[in-house]
Amino acid sequence: MSSTSGSRRSAPRRHATLSITARLTILYTLATVAILLFAIAFQFLALVNDLIYEDNEFLSDKIRVIRAIIARNPGDDARLEQEIQFDVITREHLRYLVRILDKEGRVLAETTGMGRLAAAAAFPQPARSGGGIGQGVKRAAPDDRVFLLNAGWAAAGNDERYRLIQVALDISDEEDLLEGYRQKMAFVFLSGVCLSAVLSMVIARRGLRPLAEIAETAGRVTVESLHERVGTRRWPRELDRVADAFDGMLARLEASFTRLAEFSANLSHELRTPLNNLRGEAEVTLSRPRSAEEYRRIIESGTEEYERLSRMIDDILFLARAEQQAEPADIDAGHELEQLCDYYGTLAEEQGITLHRQGEGALRADASLFQRAVGNLLSNAIRYTPAGGTITVSLTRADDGATRLTVADTGIGISPEELPLVFDRFHRSDRARALHGHGSGLGLSIVRSIMELHGGNVAIESTPDRGTVVTLRFPTSA
Repeated sequence: MSSTSGSRRSAPRRHATLSITARLTILYTLATVAILLFAIAFQFLALVNDLIYEDNEFLSDKIRVIRAIIARNPGDDARLEQEIQFDVITREHLRYLVRILDKEGRVLAETTGMGRLAAAAAFPQPARSGGGIGQGVKRAAPDDRVFLLNAGWAAAGNDERYRLIQVALDISDEEDLLEGYRQKMAFVFLSGVCLSAVLSMVIARRGLRPLAEIAETAGRVTVESLHERVGTRRWPRELDRVADAFDGMLARLEASFTRLAEFSANLSHELRTPLNNLRGEAEVTLSRPRSAEEYRRIIESGTEEYERLSRMIDDILFLARAEQQAEPADIDAGHELEQLCDYYGTLAEEQGITLHRQGEGALRADASLFQRAVGNLLSNAIRYTPAGGTITVSLTRADDGATRLTVADTGIGISPEELPLVFDRFHRSDRARALHGHGSGLGLSIVRSIMELHGGNVAIESTPDRGTVVTLRFPTSA
């Protein structure tokens, strides 16, 4: 046979997953990556566009200047080349080159080095009509320099002889500038990502520290420390509900353990009396030999204690089941009361008590639990109402739609001191014990549990020697 510990099923292993700190760190880091990428890309593209715009404007201006030179020197190619060379030399720091071709593609003039830079076919081909100038194109020279190439047509005088102007601007310094900018931005990006990851982890841990403190408090909770609360501290707004819910859970657990301890103490006390009586009778019986008739008489005398134990166990089991489950349905409360009054009416009549019923209606409840609750009230009323008394069961509808069931008697009543305790399990007043010593003290506890299970409540009013009124309030029927 396997041992008790071996028969227990181990708790299912939880799958490993990322911690909240790790998730927040990843999310914050990804957000930082997105922001940095957007900012860096925006700045880089803005810089590139500004440089390209300025370079294209410069090339367009040069083409317009050369058009003016061609217009001043129609047909004089030598003079044209001199002016072009002079213009380039005076602006040598700009490092641009010029080539002029006729419409058949023959070179008429060009600055020094233009032939080694790029062939005429490498330049963009502009439209001959309209005189427009397009966007330049980048080309790498054999010496690894980078040039921006552009071209435009010009008319030589009034004879409609066209000249193709090709201009190349050295933008190697700008490319070096952009490359340096890219490297710096890459460093800034990587540094920003690393710094963001570290800061995100620190912020996430600090932000989740209150949650860890709540978890530590929960880990310290034992049966002896259920009085601890976490809601006394100031928590972040997001954790207020968690702290309140945790404190509510501790309060419910504390109340449950308190009731359990009281229930265990009361149960042991209630069981001790009949068990001691039975044990005492058994010891006395076995103290000497007895006749069969004596044994029979002693066994019969113990039957009352056995019945008391049986009723107590039945009540405890019913109370446990009633607190766990119910099957509510729409029932005819008037019909149910009629059957209950017919049953208990016989008992009341035997004791000289008049039982009245009034009112009709329907409500939503578990039929068996409804019968048990009303039956307990009628049983108590009959037990503690003297002969000649009256018990009235009435069913009414409240203004809010709830159903009220009232059991009123003219019995011995309950003292003001005992009234707050009547729903406690195993509680019985001294006067009740003196009149009927064999009750279990669970009747009204069962009634309260049944009403709580139905979402209703029970109230009691009593005046000593004048009677008791118990009201069951069932919520509105669905």
